[in-house]
Amino acid sequence: MHQVTVGQALFEEFQRLIYGETGIWLGHSKTSLLCGRLFRRLHALQIPTLAEYYLLVSDPKQHQERMLMIDAITTNETRFFREPQHFEWLTHKIFPRWQAEAHRGTRAKKLRLWSAGCSSGEEPYSLAMLLAQQLPATEGWDARVLGTDISTRMLEQAVEGIYPMDRAADIPNTFLQQYMRRGIATQNGRMKVAPEVRGIVQFSRLNLSRFPYPIEGPLDLIFCRNVLIYFDADSKRRAVENLARCISAEGLLFTGHTENLNGVTSLLRNLAPTIYCKTESYSRLKSNFQDARH
Repeated sequence: MHQVTVGQALFEEFQRLIYGETGIWLGHSKTSLLCGRLFRRLHALQIPTLAEYYLLVSDPKQHQERMLMIDAITTNETRFFREPQHFEWLTHKIFPRWQAEAHRGTRAKKLRLWSAGCSSGEEPYSLAMLLAQQLPATEGWDARVLGTDISTRMLEQAVEGIYPMDRAADIPNTFLQQYMRRGIATQNGRMKVAPEVRGIVQFSRLNLSRFPYPIEGPLDLIFCRNVLIYFDADSKRRAVENLARCISAEGLLFTGHTENLNGVTSLLRNLAPTIYCKTESYSRLKSNFQDARH
């Protein structure tokens, strides 16, 4: 099959279709990305042109192929313990506060975290390792992490929990030794997340542009990092407002270091760089975390 091309009119058809399905807005600079990412789907289906492929995926009955198209065009970049300052906040500020509250009897030992846009699972597993170490079930903590993504392909990898050994470089040594299992024989060069960590995490497909979210809340923490950068202003506002509605009164939303939610919604306020809380809880939480530093 020869290299595929797309004209402006057809690109705009794909642009609207993808936006309607995902909230992701592909700018006109993404024409080569669209062609390159969809080439394999055309090859697999033996469809010669993007025009014919569009006729297929725009058919309302072709739900499965639209999911495969979304898998193809979405960018999935993640690492274990990505953006370490967030995990330092959890370790030194948030978890100690929760432990103190539980000791005083002002907090139940039930925690619910959500990794929204979890890709192949490194983020929710990182959170689960930290929970297993610092707020373990042996001390009465009932902690659960939900990982969601729009890509079924990425979720399949996440559920499997098997990664190349070169990803080990991102995992602190104590976690690596305690919670990862080195593969042998046919699995040589790979590692698998330990059962006690996998047991904390549940994965599910979720589209952040579909509201309301089918999430059982309220949630203590939401990590939605480096996802909203692909949304246009309207999709971003609606997604952020729905995320805000999912967190508890003193819950926190973590975003990526390139994302700024100031001015996006009045429901949240910036507690610290890339960390947001509900507006009505801001004064109370700010005093609790007044010595917070990144």
